[in-house]
Amino acid sequence: MPTFLCSTCGTSYPPAEAPPTACPICDDERQYVPISGQAWTTREKLAVLHTNTWRQHEPDLYSLHTVPAFAINQRAFLLRTPAGNILWDCVAHLDDATISIVRALGGLSAIAISHPHYYTTMQDWSAAFGNIPIYLHTADRQWIMRPSESIVLWEGDTREILPGITLIRLGGHFSGGTVLHWRQAHDGAGVVLSGDIIQVAADVRRVSFLWSYPNMMPLPAREVVRIGAMMEARDYDRMYGAFVGKDIKRDAKAVVTCSVKRYVELLA
Repeated sequence: MPTFLCSTCGTSYPPAEAPPTACPICDDERQYVPISGQAWTTREKLAVLHTNTWRQHEPDLYSLHTVPAFAINQRAFLLRTPAGNILWDCVAHLDDATISIVRALGGLSAIAISHPHYYTTMQDWSAAFGNIPIYLHTADRQWIMRPSESIVLWEGDTREILPGITLIRLGGHFSGGTVLHWRQAHDGAGVVLSGDIIQVAADVRRVSFLWSYPNMMPLPAREVVRIGAMMEARDYDRMYGAFVGKDIKRDAKAVVTCSVKRYVELLA
């Protein structure tokens, strides 16, 4: 039986003879169902029209992005460390070429995902690399549409998944919304992979925070202040967001601090 994927968000569902009647993730106010209605595809159909492209951002940090664009159009990251490699966030398309490239880069030891919009085919990625653990915050467990024994639900505000690689639960966009903090990159600087829990803006000297991005629904000032305070406790110089080109290549911590202040001012 085929594994159906929501064409709007890329979420995969358990194998079935027919697609689900609806995608709960897209029915939620933080996503949307297109005016044309709910649509579905399969992994096999996706492979006919799409491929993944790669980019190296700095030593030991790569991103992959599906072209032509599919669903939300986010990118995923492969982070290499001496203790193993991490896939941060996920894209729905996984083909033989992608598997070969990942293996050539040292394979994967774990997957960690910022929030439910990027769960996509995480189960297939885990299986392709030996049923590696998938770290998801337990606060978002209701949005897991396709169960897997590889899913590890973690609690609290932080979880170190490999030496120097820490997941930080910031909440905001989703209750379990998470960013990844890489304590020490090749030059000794800290790096944050933010998904869109912290959204790098079109002007990459700014970031923003929303409860719903497609429906443009803001977060309360108190939530943004709380997120800002949690990020102040970390040292980092660079930040990579969910979408192609959304990279803050220096002074990222100052950018977040200033953006929190401005966001709160505009809500007053």
